[in-house]
Amino acid sequence: MVRPYALTKGRTRPGQPFDLIALVVTDVFDPAALPVGPEQAAILHLCQGNALSVAEIAAALDLPLGVVRVLLGDLLDAEHIRVSRPVPPALLPHEHILQEVIHGLRAL
Repeated sequence: MVRPYALTKGRTRPGQPFDLIALVVTDVFDPAALPVGPEQAAILHLCQGNALSVAEIAAALDLPLGVVRVLLGDLLDAEHIRVSRPVPPALLPHEHILQEVIHGLRAL
């Protein structure tokens, strides 16, 4: 059993923040050929052509969320993954606009 701080080399924060619902995907076909650790290779294997959220990755690997965020930060810095960040709530349409669209569609 390896302690979480050993997986992250003592780091507790990633270089960039990762939202729990941010989607991670990779185009790397052979993670074993890259100079990454076994946990990062497992992340790359999980995300091959399959977008998973940060929370899903942590659950699938049975690792603490903080550890997964640090490992993802390293993979992102090395350009082995792409991250699709969720739309901030301030940029989403207001509920009354959506209600108007629904009423307009029903009127058709």
